[in-house]
Amino acid sequence: MSANLTTLAYLIAGVLFILALRGLSSPETSRRGNLLGMAGMVIAVLTTLFITGITSVGNGLLIVIGLGIGGAAGAVIARRIPMTAMPQLVAAFHSLVGLAAVLVAAAALYSPQAFDIGSVGRISSASLLEMSLGAAIGAITFTGSVVAFTKLQGLVSGAPVVFPMQHPLNAGLGGLLIVFIVWFCASESHAAFWLITTLAFTLGVLMIIPIGGADMPVVISMLNSYSGWAAAGIGFTLGNIALIITGALVGSSGAILSYIMCKAMNRSFFNVILGGFGGEMEASVAAVGAEARPVKQGNAEDAAFLMKNASSVIVVPGYGMAVAQAQHAVAEMAGALKREGVKVSYAIHPVAGRMPGHMNVLLAEADVPYDEVFELEDINSEFAQTDVAFVIGANDVTNPAAKTDSSSPIYGMPVLDVEKAGTVLFVKRSLASGYAGIENELFFRDNTMMLFSDAKKMVENIVKAL
Repeated sequence: MSANLTTLAYLIAGVLFILALRGLSSPETSRRGNLLGMAGMVIAVLTTLFITGITSVGNGLLIVIGLGIGGAAGAVIARRIPMTAMPQLVAAFHSLVGLAAVLVAAAALYSPQAFDIGSVGRISSASLLEMSLGAAIGAITFTGSVVAFTKLQGLVSGAPVVFPMQHPLNAGLGGLLIVFIVWFCASESHAAFWLITTLAFTLGVLMIIPIGGADMPVVISMLNSYSGWAAAGIGFTLGNIALIITGALVGSSGAILSYIMCKAMNRSFFNVILGGFGGEMEASVAAVGAEARPVKQGNAEDAAFLMKNASSVIVVPGYGMAVAQAQHAVAEMAGALKREGVKVSYAIHPVAGRMPGHMNVLLAEADVPYDEVFELEDINSEFAQTDVAFVIGANDVTNPAAKTDSSSPIYGMPVLDVEKAGTVLFVKRSLASGYAGIENELFFRDNTMMLFSDAKKMVENIVKAL
């Protein structure tokens, strides 16, 4: 394949990746976006295979086996993974991208002639810099993503792990990493390369461990950005235009998404990295103060009566709905209400759930019409004219303390104004705090009725009562 055809093929793949990102910006076009991204990747992979060339039957067989194993594993995971586990799946995939960047950098160091970047001991300075940056970012992405996976999967506590002198230690290790990179670029020392990799692996753990559950949406998008920059760095080492384009797209889009998430939480990016915010509290401890305060309790029949006689209902989904897999029951409840002439809408907070867009995906899975789903800024003004706000598993994103209590850790965070609705129906297992580890003042408002139950079971009972 000629250089011109290769460039054209990679350009087409790059355009398809851009169109894929554009499609993924809306649930309505996300399927098309996925298909465009898949088409772009097929073109990029085939083009790379053609220009690299298969030097022997053995090499070709290894490539086919690798593609078969990876493709089969991806297909099985995609079919079996529950939507509640999607955040940790994304974190796991990010870790693989980071590890791949480290392995490619190591391969380029030991066999530079295969990558056309020189020979052992005579690798160009630019390639050494690209390799060191790709390996460093990839290693941080790998261990950081593994830690995020264990937190999201519940293998370790979602609470921040902090210790004295943590930030000075991280800053010192970061400075030492730069020193090792300079040493490696100046000497091509293999020892320097592995010190860079080891130090970056350590930094990945130390950077993500202090981040709590409330900040996990930001962590997911941040690691997404890291994996993109790692891929772009290795793309320069390989001289692969498609990898550079793809990595830059993922890196920049992840960075933009991280900024959007931080803005939605009224927190700076450095605040997330350094703050250790969002520790999960044990239900028994979190509810000690709450149990001493009276709350109004109701049941499925009460909720059905109030919503059936309302003119409008806004459903506010959160991670509790995802855990209970209640989205289909919620869609069924909304259908029953609409048949009674009730207007039903859905209010989505940007950081509801455990990753960006989590609630949108769940509602789309339940065939909720896209035109009934609204983002915070589009629907917040509607709560004051709404008869019933039905909150199912959303906690911190509905807490009025964010607007009234300057001492609260979530003060200033944009929240959904559910307390302005005529009646607030709050589905929750207990009065335990959310990921921010603070009590929700909404529980104790005069217009709030608590519905203590598993989310799916409660909604199914409401449907029966309707």
